[in-house]
Order: sequence, then C-alpha cells, then structure tokens
Amino acid sequence: MSHLRRPFGLTGGVASGKTTVAQMFAELGAKTIDADRLGHELIRAPSPAYHEIVSRFGFEILDPQGEIDRQRLGVVAFGDPEKLRALNAILHPRIMERCERLAEGFHLQDPRAVVLVDAALIYEANLTHRFVKIIVTWCRPEQQLERLMARTGLSRAEAERRIAAQMPIDEKRGLADYVIDCSGELELTRRQVANLFPQLHVLDSGGKKPEIRN
Repeated sequence: MSHLRRPFGLTGGVASGKTTVAQMFAELGAKTIDADRLGHELIRAPSPAYHEIVSRFGFEILDPQGEIDRQRLGVVAFGDPEKLRALNAILHPRIMERCERLAEGFHLQDPRAVVLVDAALIYEANLTHRFVKIIVTWCRPEQQLERLMARTGLSRAEAERRIAAQMPIDEKRGLADYVIDCSGELELTRRQVANLFPQLHVLDSGGKKPEIRN
C-alpha cells in the first residue's frame, strides 16, 4: 500500500472513548474499520485462527455451541502475559491484513476518503508504520475503569488487569499525532472531532500535532 493509501489509526486505552469517536468521524463522512469486530469474525469456527487458538488455549474456552467464548478466552489470556502475547501473535497479523484490504477498497472507491482503523493495540503491537497518523483518545483513569466495568460486567480486579495489560495512556498521548479528550461532555468530544476532521484530509506530512479546540 502506498503512503497516501494508508489509513489513519484511532487508538486509546480500553473504554477510553475511541468507539464513540469513531462513530463521530463516521457521521462526518469518514470510513471507519473496527479492528475489534474483525477480530471477533476471525475467531469464528472453522477459521484457521479458531483452530490455532483452541489448540493453544484448550477446549475450556469454548461455549456450548463450540464457538470461542471471548469472555473465557479473555480471562485466560489477560491473566498470563505469555498467553496474551501468544493470542496477539495469532490475531494481529490477520486483523491488520483485513484492515488494509478494507482500507484499500475504500480508497479505490474514493481516493480522498478519510479512512480510520479503530484498534486498541496499535502501539503495543508496533503497528504505527502501517498508518499515516495516529489519533489517541483518552479519559481520566477512574472514568476508564468505571466505563469498562459498566460495559463488560467485569469485576474491579479483572478490569484493572485488562487496563494494566495495555500501554499507559499517558505514553500513548505522548506518542500520538492527534489527541482527543473524552473525559468531558459528549459535545466537547464532538467539537474536537469536528475540528480535526478537515485536517485529516490534508495528511499533514510534517507530523505536527494540531491544536484541537474544545
């Protein structure tokens, strides 16, 4: 994929607001690709990823229908860094390949399209070179924990473990090309997205971080 045909990366900590931001960009006309959703599709039976994961983690991660139970898999993987690395090694290359094919399709349809890949682990998986620029969403740590527990039903300890498995959000913010604060009212987040969207069309080759007004 050529330089101009790479998508933008949209990342942040789990439950940090990136999915909401992706929806806001989509409302403005961006083409969005949900890497997490692609991951869910890739692990369905009888895919190659399904067989690799079951071979690595055992039949106890399966639900009564024989599909991978993502909650059971998460408990196993996030409880052991080595197992989490093994899972990511199975999934990340496949997810990224699908993302790039979809991005290419969007760009073939419209060479000026703003294409964003919503993916949680861009920095952790060393995938920054696959994107034109990286956008990081963030919120305050206590908000992130509360949102994750409310969204998933996880216990506080398990939610804290999921968050700890990712790069600290302050590090992601320091590495980002663009940063969107999702700790306030939705309208404030929407305003930042609206201010940033026209700049994405320009593909700022200088890598300069814009000032996103609230």
